[in-house]
Formats: sequence, C-alpha cells, structure tokens
Amino acid sequence: MDRPEYRFGEKIRNVRESQKITLKQLAQQMNVSASLISQIENNKVSPSIDTLLNLADILDIDPEYLFRDFRKKRKVRIVRAGERNRLSKGSVQYELLTTPSAADEDYALETMELTIRPGGEKGSQDYGHPGRETGIIISGTGELQYGTETYSLNEGDSLSFSSAVPHKLINPGKTELKAIWIITPPRLFS
Repeated sequence: MDRPEYRFGEKIRNVRESQKITLKQLAQQMNVSASLISQIENNKVSPSIDTLLNLADILDIDPEYLFRDFRKKRKVRIVRAGERNRLSKGSVQYELLTTPSAADEDYALETMELTIRPGGEKGSQDYGHPGRETGIIISGTGELQYGTETYSLNEGDSLSFSSAVPHKLINPGKTELKAIWIITPPRLFS
C-alpha cells in the first residue's frame, strides 16, 4: 500500500519567512541546529512529533494547518439493495443496511431494516445486552416492552435506549412492522 508523503516543510518555511525569523533564530529558540530546520523545511527529514509541535508553538502555527492536506480519506461503504445480507429468525427478517468494519472499533454501528410479521417479536424480556439501540418505525405499529414498561409505537415514531435492560419489540398489528434499527456494538451480523 502506497503511503502519501507528508510534505509540510514549505508551509513551515513560508510562515517563518513571513515572520522575518531566520533559520538560526528559530534553531536557537528550539535548541536544535539550523541544519535540522533547513532539512525539515526542504522535506529532507521528518521531524519527531515533539519537534513539530515545538515548531508550531514557536511559529504560532495551528497543527491543523500543517496536516490539512493529509487528512486520511475515509472510505465510503455502500451496500446495494440487492446485495444486503439477510437473516431470518422466527417471525423477524433482518436486512443489514451497513457493513461495520474493524476500523470502526468503538464506534461501529449495525444498521438494519427489520420486518416483523403480525404477532412476531424480537428481543427478550429475560435479559439485555451491552450497548444501545435506536430505531424508527417505517410502517405498521409496534410495542416495545422495556424492563417493566410498555411503549406503543406508530409509523414515524423513533426511539433510543440502553440495551442492557431486557427488551422486546413486538408487532401487535395485522400488517408487517417495518423499522430501521441501529445497534452498537454490532451483534447480529458480526
């Protein structure tokens, strides 16, 4: 994999020159050699983080300015409608809308479309699991049993809760219940 070259020497030199600071003056303030500063400005060496932050501090440069051109391009993951992973469990059909990756680590989300047949349910009133869940009812009606409480849900309603509490989503209606459901951390398709 090709890695980009981080070339911020020109930026440092331009700022230093605009402030009318010589190589020798900057080197003295930093307790390094003028040769090192010159090599950094000419992209001949990569400074340590400490040296770079010291340079930024002395020249009053926002480190964001130095790295602006080198932000990592994040990949956009697209899951086409016909390529979704599907899973059926009892009366519930799950379609994975996004694919979490290992790079997401602590921020991974499992986003799916749920279809629950009339009388069907997902979850358990006996136990919960670590994480959070968020959902929006797309069509139909639902009932969330959460701990000892019960909440009625209609088309367009949204909800969010700690999934550590035992919970169950039930379709008490006569038509399918469709919902977009987000779970973190991922657990169903992982």
